[in-house]
Amino acid sequence: MLLAGCAQTDDPRRAAYVLMDISDNYVQELASAQALTRFLLAELQPGDTLGALFIDNSSYSDRNVIAQTTFDDRPSLATQQKRLFYAEVDDFVSGIQVPSAHNDITGGILLATERLRSVDAGQRVLYVFSDLQEDRPPWLERDFPVDLDGVEVVAMNVTKLRSDNHNPQAYRERLAQWEQWVEDNGGNWRLVNDLQQLERQLAQR
Repeated sequence: MLLAGCAQTDDPRRAAYVLMDISDNYVQELASAQALTRFLLAELQPGDTLGALFIDNSSYSDRNVIAQTTFDDRPSLATQQKRLFYAEVDDFVSGIQVPSAHNDITGGILLATERLRSVDAGQRVLYVFSDLQEDRPPWLERDFPVDLDGVEVVAMNVTKLRSDNHNPQAYRERLAQWEQWVEDNGGNWRLVNDLQQLERQLAQR
């Protein structure tokens, strides 16, 4: 149920990544990403994989990986892995002192997708916490196809910018553009306003 909506395969293993925008427009919203991490840690089972990355000025780098774990078949070890995973995410979020000036969302999605594909799993989902207003440095090259086949991209808690209050259509257009980009690259798109909405959607499936 957790990853319902992705292409179904015979492999029951699941892989999920949480991608966190730490730019100055969004960093204050990361408590929601921590809450989703706790939810995923409770839902995922032995053999499943969970990862967490962050989006900053240039996000296509191994330094952007906060944590990645495939849970062991032994319950006691899996429990230890989950505690360590959450501690790493919590330490990262609480340790952010200076938010990023830019946000390379595309680079973060590319890195997360590659990480998702590096593990054996029948279902793959990427949760993106961001306002989705990409502001990457001009020297980064990101205008090329990204293979999102078999990946569900879930935009979580997409906050509105101050300018969106003056022009609400800009917010809707931003969401539509990202949805089109994900689908043009072979992925599935879903928008979820908060964790409770996600839990309700999963309960109905």
